[in-house]
Amino acid sequence: MKALSQKRRHPLAAIALLLMGLLITGGLYAVATTVNEAKASTSTFSANDVEEGGKLFAANCATCHGMGGSGSQDGPSLVGVGAASVDFQVGTGRMPMQMNGPQALEKPVQFNDQQTHQLAAYVASLGAGPAIPEQSLLEGGDAAAGGELFRTNCAMCHNAAAAGGALTRGKFAPALADTSGKHIYEAMVTGPQNMPVFSDSNITPEGKRDIITFLKQIETNGSPGGAELGSLGPVAEGLFVWIAGLGVIIAFTIWLTSRTS
Repeated sequence: MKALSQKRRHPLAAIALLLMGLLITGGLYAVATTVNEAKASTSTFSANDVEEGGKLFAANCATCHGMGGSGSQDGPSLVGVGAASVDFQVGTGRMPMQMNGPQALEKPVQFNDQQTHQLAAYVASLGAGPAIPEQSLLEGGDAAAGGELFRTNCAMCHNAAAAGGALTRGKFAPALADTSGKHIYEAMVTGPQNMPVFSDSNITPEGKRDIITFLKQIETNGSPGGAELGSLGPVAEGLFVWIAGLGVIIAFTIWLTSRTS
């Protein structure tokens, strides 16, 4: 008993306990994260998908991203970005890029669904990363909870009405209307362009589903109050009223003075 008491008072005992606590906490977090990612995504690709995707990659992507997706001075490495990143970038037409600029612009899609799937399979084979979400996590969420999450995490860039907004140095947060639920989910887990990555510890898969439901609801509702004026808020609306009202007053004054003369 006396020997045990002396060991507890040893100067290194506190450090040993701290390291043990960190190891246990890290292990539990890793297990929880793996479970969430497995629940949130699907990543089943056939060997043929990977092979055909490799051919497409070599012909269309390797010029910038390097053979084997190792990256080059013209494009980043794709090792570990996951299938979701490819599905988003290629599926929205942002890749292949049309031209160099502050960020990749959305344009007509260059590959069909099967080719996009094959490219995603090949890149997923290069290293583990976010996978394409299951359909169950794209619909049936709580719009009210999603609205709260969106306003807390997304509205500062995308606008409270998801109408998009300007960022620094020519960059921008795009409007989210007409964006599929799958691509919205993939953007949250991969962080394309200037967007941060929202891992499952930041926003749970269910929370992401709620955000998608909220965005689809406001898209369906439209603008019951009249003209949206870009959904830029009271500043834009007040400026419009000021300019239009002032214009009416000036026009009325000119008409009135011309009548008296």
